[in-house]
Amino acid sequence: MSTQALRPAAFLDRDGVLNQDLGYVHRVADFHWMPGAVQALRRLQDAGFALVVVTNQSGVARGMYTLADVDTLHAHMQRELAAADVTLTAIYRCPHLPDAQQPNYRLNCNCRKPGPGMLLQALQEHGLDATRSVMVGDRDSDVQAG
Repeated sequence: MSTQALRPAAFLDRDGVLNQDLGYVHRVADFHWMPGAVQALRRLQDAGFALVVVTNQSGVARGMYTLADVDTLHAHMQRELAAADVTLTAIYRCPHLPDAQQPNYRLNCNCRKPGPGMLLQALQEHGLDATRSVMVGDRDSDVQAG
């Protein structure tokens, strides 16, 4: 694929950027879009950006909820966005923690922000242009991942 054919990505943190950060949001009932978030996603999409959500989900590693809960919430987000003619290219989530209570998620990985793993995976899997991409986040770890 030539560089000209590659699309830029808008990498987006979830909690505190797309939705209100109420602490470990994992239920549809607790999910509330940030004011203007859906409209901003539409503008980015219209400008040619692939929309990629990259979210740490340490609540899974802490045993507070499951990956299935996270996936259910993400499916809800995608349905609401589809109603606004917005399509997410992908959603990546990292459930790992080095000291996780849940042994199957006890891992010191590079996908957990500030590591760039989720972004690098998206770039490769979707043929995205890293040089024209942006990271939108609300924490230093988001900036470092970008």
